[in-house]
Amino acid sequence: MQERLGGATPRRASPVFSSALSPVAGADGIILGVDPSLRGTGFGVIRLAKPHPLALVHGTITCPAGWERSRCLVKIFRELGEVIRKHRPTVCAIEGLFYAQNLQTALIMGEARGAALAAIADAGLEIFEIAPRKVKQAVVGYGAAQKSAVAKMVQRLLNLPKPPASDAADALALALAHAQGNARYPLTPLKRI
Repeated sequence: MQERLGGATPRRASPVFSSALSPVAGADGIILGVDPSLRGTGFGVIRLAKPHPLALVHGTITCPAGWERSRCLVKIFRELGEVIRKHRPTVCAIEGLFYAQNLQTALIMGEARGAALAAIADAGLEIFEIAPRKVKQAVVGYGAAQKSAVAKMVQRLLNLPKPPASDAADALALALAHAQGNARYPLTPLKRI
């Protein structure tokens, strides 16, 4: 408190990751993270392990700008379903809703999110929603962190050779945040959808 009153800049909280990752995430501790978007849906699958979680797969489901929305939604549904069948996660963390200033953007994002949720629910996974700021807080230690900072921290936490692409990094961050949220004493309760 004295630091704040004395004009010193406040310290940012450090990430809450430690060996406290719990296998509550499923029998094998395999978590799917999904960052939905019509043109670039990020996905990442991690397995909880010591000394650090392992990235099993990550990537982006991309759709060309010329495709109709319905074609993109089918691609998201099918490709995400294939990732789930191949890696068999037992739980999914998906980015929570955000407030868009543009109604059209919000509708399109909602459609992409719906296609992703349908694929996840079709596979019988438990689904949890995490707000973007909470993901950044859990992974980077700062709720307004830049995308590049998230990607670098994901690279570090998963011991990846290079930072993942932006959408994939966000999806891996969601999976990591879910793992942290399932720790013995979570910061906030998880929101199941």
